[in-house]
Amino acid sequence: MTVSAAHSAAFRSEAPAAGRVWTLLENDGSYIAPHKPDGSRAMPFWSLRSRAQRVVEQVPAYNGLEIVSMPFDQWLRDFVPWLAEQGVLIGVNWSGERATGYDVSPQDMLGWFTGLEGSSSPTAAID
Repeated sequence: MTVSAAHSAAFRSEAPAAGRVWTLLENDGSYIAPHKPDGSRAMPFWSLRSRAQRVVEQVPAYNGLEIVSMPFDQWLRDFVPWLAEQGVLIGVNWSGERATGYDVSPQDMLGWFTGLEGSSSPTAAID
């Protein structure tokens, strides 16, 4: 199993258990969603605050960014469908000095968690 695959598997178990996901904010309050070499964008999410903290400390471009969290159920119900509307991929537990890992489509992310006990049906979008 690759490191990215291990981090992906960890996300699938840790995020629902923690009940939260974490991401990063720029100084102006906007979420980060870096462009990939192919022109697509991915917004990173971590299943534990400590994972996000490690990346902020290791990646010079992320030094000083604010780590914020949101409830897992709200993220899955509202935020993930909004990312789909925006055409933004989801970076899963990126790690290392270059903040790399799997990027998955919002649709695939919803599929990972379909049928989880306690999860709401992901139908609403953020306006």
